[in-house]
Amino acid sequence: MFFKVSVLVALAVAVSARPETPSYSPPSPSYSAPAHPSPSYGAPTYNDVPAQYNTQYAVSDEYSGNNFGHQEDRDGYKTQGTYYVQLPDGRLQKVTYYVDGESGFVAEVTYEGEAQYPAYEPSTSYQPAPAY
Repeated sequence: MFFKVSVLVALAVAVSARPETPSYSPPSPSYSAPAHPSPSYGAPTYNDVPAQYNTQYAVSDEYSGNNFGHQEDRDGYKTQGTYYVQLPDGRLQKVTYYVDGESGFVAEVTYEGEAQYPAYEPSTSYQPAPAY
């Protein structure tokens, strides 16, 4: 009987010691915006001056037949130049252009040479493999 009484007393003590409301509360989230470092340099400044340049290039390849180029001069709002390309028919197409203020792009297209259309000659070196 002593054992039963001691178990009942232990149970009563445990029940009375238990709090009615749980003491655990989940942690409240604490968010902070990530720190953005400020740039360590100053923003670049550009002088507002009109463009001025002269550029050109040319390609002439005998093996492939490529022949083209471009040349342009610019001083402020005045631009002039020319470009050319060898056409497949043998002619050279040239475009000469200028832009002056608000005139827009004004171009003159010319052709040098006579268009050549050689007769078609099929290749005899290619022979398709027979299909069975």
